[in-house]
Amino acid sequence: MAQKSEARFAKIDRLRSNRRVQIEDSKPARFDDDDEEEEGSHSSIKLRPSEKNVTEDQEPFMGFKVRRKASLHRDYKGDYLDVPSNPFLMKLIGKQGDSQVLFADKALKFTGSGKMKRRILLITDFAIYIIDPETDTLKRRIALAAVERLCLSELSDNFFAIIVPTEYDLLMASTRKTEIVTLLVDATKSMSDYELEVVFSNSFEYNAASDLVKEVQFEEVEGGVKTRILRK
Repeated sequence: MAQKSEARFAKIDRLRSNRRVQIEDSKPARFDDDDEEEEGSHSSIKLRPSEKNVTEDQEPFMGFKVRRKASLHRDYKGDYLDVPSNPFLMKLIGKQGDSQVLFADKALKFTGSGKMKRRILLITDFAIYIIDPETDTLKRRIALAAVERLCLSELSDNFFAIIVPTEYDLLMASTRKTEIVTLLVDATKSMSDYELEVVFSNSFEYNAASDLVKEVQFEEVEGGVKTRILRK
């Protein structure tokens, strides 16, 4: 039993180590579901897993995303952008009637054409906001009640998909993925007594646009996780 425990913790430590995430996009769509950007896409991105974690009973990862014992009792900060000091963000959420900011940070959003764009991801007690930090423009608002589930891989990467059946889905990457998923699960349960489903798979599909389905594939390779985004 002791040997099995040591082997398991060794595997956990290996998954928690910094990894290089490679992104490949096959057959990109000919349109962009966001504002225009210069041609050319990144072939790889290096992101480090977040070291912030909540207590074990708050972790919605059901054994797939195991964390070191020393990190299980660290608190999340939530607002990494100091939203109260930003007049635009305060006016935006105030206009919508949202009362509490649960999370705010910059993250990468993947467009329908496969481009990566840096966006502000802001989560309140009622909705998810996607904001262009360069132009202070609201790109999208998703009501928490419209989110059906979250999709993640079983590996140590930073990708997550927010599945919204009534609209189209959202694929993002953040070093604070654990915190984001935990907050979305807790917020949904708090407002509707419904527990948001978290699905773990090393291959999942998402609707990059209303008429465009893509598949994200994850593969553990030497030194990191290789991620492929394929058009179906």
